[in-house]
Amino acid sequence: MYFLKLRSARFVFVGVIALLLAGGRAVAAEEGLLPVWEASLPSFDEGAYAAKVELLIAKFEAASGRKLVPGEKKKVGLKIYTDSGPGMATPVPLVRAVIGALERRGFEKENIFLVGLNQLRLRMTGYLPSLVTGQTPFKGHPFYVLESGRYYDPVWFYDSPLPSRFDPIFAEKSVEGVDANTTKEQDRKSFLATPLFLDADFWINLPVYTDHQYLGVNGALVNATLWNASNTARFFRSPANAPAAVAEMSAIPELRQTWVCSIVSLQHYQFIGGPYFNSLYTVSEPVVWLSADPVALDTLALMRINRWRERAGFKPISDEIRTLDFAETLGVGSSHIAPGRIVRVGD
Repeated sequence: MYFLKLRSARFVFVGVIALLLAGGRAVAAEEGLLPVWEASLPSFDEGAYAAKVELLIAKFEAASGRKLVPGEKKKVGLKIYTDSGPGMATPVPLVRAVIGALERRGFEKENIFLVGLNQLRLRMTGYLPSLVTGQTPFKGHPFYVLESGRYYDPVWFYDSPLPSRFDPIFAEKSVEGVDANTTKEQDRKSFLATPLFLDADFWINLPVYTDHQYLGVNGALVNATLWNASNTARFFRSPANAPAAVAEMSAIPELRQTWVCSIVSLQHYQFIGGPYFNSLYTVSEPVVWLSADPVALDTLALMRINRWRERAGFKPISDEIRTLDFAETLGVGSSHIAPGRIVRVGD
């Protein structure tokens, strides 16, 4: 059984995933499906992204009634993905376009911060300043590098009786900076990165899609959860552990309340071999999605990934990987792609 312990919020979630793992299968309600807005890109340059992102955000604001403007804290966070390294990271022009849209809505440059997991990969993918030129396209924007350990709060953690950490992408990095004298109690806790839901008025998720051996889809849900906390790669030791952790972490009320939407570019995604980048199995489509429903986005990506796997002679992702089922059961979103749910804009 898994437990979600958020001491600051006095919130404890117990047992829904355990019931599912025991063989049950819940059905989510279909009413009130959140739309997925889709825009076509004429190119992948910053100008094209800027026009389409502005249009998508405007449509979202009009439909939801929520303006993406500064609130009491006057800060906004962007959770990017760089953990597959160069070739499979959140496109820089997309992030620049989102920043531009937020600045037009009143946010100051220094109050738009970016959150990533690993310093080396952030630098390799062009987010942190180059060691050669010292240049970055994000000058003036704060960067929170989670593996520095400075952005976790000891009273906000996800707790489960699973083995301690290891890194599924770069295993040799897994023990760097780790205290060898940690207790078993410390090893079973995954501390949550608090800037996104404590320091910001809201935050936007900017994932990239790959397949994943244990998660099925490495995308919106995973970027907001496992790649947004400490000591979470330990869940990949078992095919059942990681999906349950993703679902339960994505259902944290405080995280959901400030997670306003996800914006996804299909400029590049990978259908097999992930999360390691392999250019032989990547696809590019001139499409950008925006939705407040990460389950819907991950479902659409899963459909595409499976289609490309079948074309290439590979088996589709196993139905036994139930990340989306678990998240849907906890009310995070819906995998039902009803007619009209995808709303095309700007065509």
